[in-house]
Amino acid sequence: MISKPYAKFATKKLRVAADKAVEIQLQIMSELVGKAMHTQFGKDHHFSSIRNYVDFKEAIPVKDYEGLRPYIDRIVKGEYNILWEGRPIYFAETSGTTSGVKYIPITKESISNHINGARNALLAYITNSGNAQFVDGKLIFLSGSPILHDTNGIPTGRLSGIVNHHIPSYLTKNQMPSYDTNCVDDWEQKLDKIVEETISKDMTLISGIPPWMQMYFDRLIAKTDKKIKDIFPNFSVMVYGGVNFDPYKKKLFDSIGKSVDTVELYPASEGFIAFQDNMENEGLLLNTNAGIFYEFIPTEEIFDENPTRLHLGEVELDKNYALVINSNAGLWGYLIGDTVKFISLQPYRINVTGRIKHFISAFGEHVIGEEVDWAIAKASEEHNVEITEFTIAPMVVQGDGQSYHEWFIEFTKMPENLTAFVETLDNHLRSRNEYYDDLIKGNILQKLHITPIQKDGFINYMKSIGKLGGQNKLPRLSNDRKIAEAMEKFKL
Repeated sequence: MISKPYAKFATKKLRVAADKAVEIQLQIMSELVGKAMHTQFGKDHHFSSIRNYVDFKEAIPVKDYEGLRPYIDRIVKGEYNILWEGRPIYFAETSGTTSGVKYIPITKESISNHINGARNALLAYITNSGNAQFVDGKLIFLSGSPILHDTNGIPTGRLSGIVNHHIPSYLTKNQMPSYDTNCVDDWEQKLDKIVEETISKDMTLISGIPPWMQMYFDRLIAKTDKKIKDIFPNFSVMVYGGVNFDPYKKKLFDSIGKSVDTVELYPASEGFIAFQDNMENEGLLLNTNAGIFYEFIPTEEIFDENPTRLHLGEVELDKNYALVINSNAGLWGYLIGDTVKFISLQPYRINVTGRIKHFISAFGEHVIGEEVDWAIAKASEEHNVEITEFTIAPMVVQGDGQSYHEWFIEFTKMPENLTAFVETLDNHLRSRNEYYDDLIKGNILQKLHITPIQKDGFINYMKSIGKLGGQNKLPRLSNDRKIAEAMEKFKL
């Protein structure tokens, strides 16, 4: 069992480092540049001339995966010393909508970032809650397959599968599911096997992306006709990440049947970005001492030719920023795709507010994920509604005041009055986005429409595109109707 004194010691070190975050960040910037000076990227971008952050910004352009792809392709082909010294020890394989398969390098220096982030979150939880007993029970991590394939000598697979090979020894003895079950590719077959393996065990910690945890709970309840608290009486900690928790929260806790502690993580294939370090304070502590140098671009400038770039010491509270990382995995000026907002500068805590490409602005409204998640959580609470999943797309109709946002919602518990629910949801969204409000007031848009989706409609959609389970997430916001058209066949 992890001792409380060790957890307290480790958490104290985290807090000391958090107090010096800006100093540490600028030091990491210098160390990264020094280490990569003789790589191909370092030579191409004149790392030897970088003396400070101004030089850094001038030398290193902001790029997405496609911008770095020529260098990554060379690593994939077997070349050394391209973005970082030597070659990566892994590729984390992800699928992009425009890039196809993406190969995100993980180096011997960066692997600890992925492992220690989750460890530090659990240690901080133990310190804050006093609960260390969960380590003695069974722990489940709903993740991708740990089977890796070879890419020119570099083991390659899903990040969660890679991390599975590095889970600390104090957790592996009680880790579930079994290795064989974890290797099952088909998500539904895998879930059935996980239920079989865990249903009679003393599960104390359950971790995963909220919609896939809900699928696990649903199958357990269907098999036993019991709440999760009655199946796993000692279940006390739920660890989650990947999507905003609020829209799933009510249904998850109803399924559990009691309150349990929650710990939020912000992992990405490119690095472990932040984690919940305190149960009392909102937001996630930015992981500032782990080989990543962060930059921030105001979201309104993200598509500008020369956007403002800020280091940690230059950010402001309550502003949305696009997140840029430079890391000891060899990622430089890398636009990760997420947007964040600082809710504390002492220490630096963030909320994840959405994705750069996941917003609706078909009419100039620029509605973002944070706004829709908040609006639907508030409306659901007020109308005693439970939501399984949802996605939104614009419906463009010729004529003034004819267009609208169409919300495809799978209800676990339908509103008694759908018209009243629509009104409440629309008003909440208008209260958070003045541009959307102006479009409604100006008769440019109708208020939103809701299209109810049949039970398991989103699961069946994700299955139809080969993205059911694991770390796959449904886009909540679109500027086209590709997902909307696919959802038509799943309407109630």
